[in-house]
Amino acid sequence: MQIVEVSSFGVRSAVITLRRKGSPLHFVLYPMLHMASEGFYGEIRRRLKTADIIVVEGVWKGNSRKGAVLMRALTFSYRVLKFNRRANLVEQDIDYSEYPVPIVHPDVSADEFAQGWGKLSLTNRLLMWAVLPVVVIGRLFGGSRWIWDRAMEETDLPDVETLPDEFDEVFLGERDRRLLEALYEVHQKNSEENLEVAVVYGAGHVTAIVRGLLERCGYRPRSADWVTVVSL
Repeated sequence: MQIVEVSSFGVRSAVITLRRKGSPLHFVLYPMLHMASEGFYGEIRRRLKTADIIVVEGVWKGNSRKGAVLMRALTFSYRVLKFNRRANLVEQDIDYSEYPVPIVHPDVSADEFAQGWGKLSLTNRLLMWAVLPVVVIGRLFGGSRWIWDRAMEETDLPDVETLPDEFDEVFLGERDRRLLEALYEVHQKNSEENLEVAVVYGAGHVTAIVRGLLERCGYRPRSADWVTVVSL
């Protein structure tokens, strides 16, 4: 299943609807990217108006300065794109307080993320710090086609797929588990109601969402359509 498509014409994200036989409740997955065109975020904001529950991603601020500093350093790998005029991208800025529906936020805190980061071996932490400057320079000075060809067919984390498996647990593992538990709870409480549950999460989490909802609750992808992230 293709989640984010990169072609010679542009980048598209697949909005996927999951349904379960015998249940009117359905999940609509919005595979998100931290940086995209203004038009992409505008279209997502418009579509979210039909949602009855919105589940959102976002490592929330903790109490320790260490966690906040670590997150700022790691997210700079994509925030730098706003300084690349050729890319013409903006940072995600959806204000969920505008929607008069329940907002579910199951992500980890910056403190918890920092604890997971601390469990990485010193070698792998040094490897990440070595990779990040290369990613930042490429995204700052590269052309649009270089950025998108190099960065994604699924996720815009800083080349996690090319790094050791140990990084999966830090960037995806615990966060995926918490997300899926939140979705299971929504299903248990609302499976007999005709509600649309919007799941607005990074593209790298979508495969885990689809597998988890299928294996545990029987929800399957029933339809999908594309939203343009950026034209090339």
